[in-house]
Amino acid sequence: MPVQVDKDLCIGCGACTTVCPVTALSLDADGKSQCDEATCIDCHTCIGTCPVSAISVK
Repeated sequence: MPVQVDKDLCIGCGACTTVCPVTALSLDADGKSQCDEATCIDCHTCIGTCPVSAISVK
């Protein structure tokens, strides 16, 4: 399952974007992380990288 980002918890640090092997994660116009579900390969590497636990499995 693709991941979901809790925009209220996300601090916009971009750590998740640097570890995603398929660049499915990016920062939106508000500086918050977002996931392109069509690109996400469900590796969930980003979940353990987020320092504020803003990313989880849907």
